[in-house]
Amino acid sequence: MSQAVQWVRPSLLAAAVLMPFATLYAETDRAIEEILQPIQLTENVYYFYGSIEGRAPVNLGMNNNVGFVVTDTGVVMVDSGPGYTVAEMIAEAVASVTDQPITHVINLGSQDHRWLGNGWFHEHGAEIVALQRTTDTQTQFGASHLARSIRTLGEETMDGTEPVTAPSPIDADEHRMEIGGVEFELLYVADSHFKGDTMLHLPGESVVFTGDFVYTERMIGIQPESDPVGKLANFRKLEELNPKIVVPGHGAATDMATAKRDTGDYLELLNTEVSAGIENWETLDETVERLADLPQFQHLLHYDSWHRMNVNRTYLYLESQ
Repeated sequence: MSQAVQWVRPSLLAAAVLMPFATLYAETDRAIEEILQPIQLTENVYYFYGSIEGRAPVNLGMNNNVGFVVTDTGVVMVDSGPGYTVAEMIAEAVASVTDQPITHVINLGSQDHRWLGNGWFHEHGAEIVALQRTTDTQTQFGASHLARSIRTLGEETMDGTEPVTAPSPIDADEHRMEIGGVEFELLYVADSHFKGDTMLHLPGESVVFTGDFVYTERMIGIQPESDPVGKLANFRKLEELNPKIVVPGHGAATDMATAKRDTGDYLELLNTEVSAGIENWETLDETVERLADLPQFQHLLHYDSWHRMNVNRTYLYLESQ
């Protein structure tokens, strides 16, 4: 195992996850070389802690978390990164941990940095696994997301990247499989950040990779395509699963208490308070102003620039239902 691997020893794991792993790091706009240092969460499960800043040439667009699971028969990736170049770098970082080949890539969502690395892994023999709902949205947004990545990161960084989706997507809302002695549960609850977003539950490891309905350290975003009600429904399913370790879409891996503090409580407040405003005939501007100052969430990166926008988009979404 490479000396670069950061390992939480099993004997210390229970204590470590009682506080956010974010306390181990001081975020700057970290370079891709620092991001691609594997962090061990359990005996079998690792992740790459993506930048919590925006996509930028220094991080090659990897401002999200990507995971991998070492099984008896191969490595299962959880998402594939923002493009062909980074996918190859991810594979090299995985090789610092294990000699096992990468046999599968599970896609949780349709934003660029979750799946535009699929092509490299597919070329090298990995099976791409995703629900039909997810691949439908990937197909819808793939070309535009790739064009945006090229504009942001440069053509050289995105060289070789093509929108490659799962060739045999799964037409179901739940998919369970066993690979090399490890159980995987791919779960769709409701549309979330984008339509067809899913989470991955590893019951034997007590780990959930949430995709983009959980952020830690930074304010969760409500995109124009997002379903804030669905995000909350996903979080309630996460609470039902009650894993020891939550790997969010963005921000450090942590425990349920921190995930609830940074995301669950915020989604609950947004849905409850914006719904109340609509029912009380508040205008959009009145609701935004009433909810503009929420001190309990001001520790989150991007609060100042995203929070009002989140209230605005939640109002418009709920008003349209």
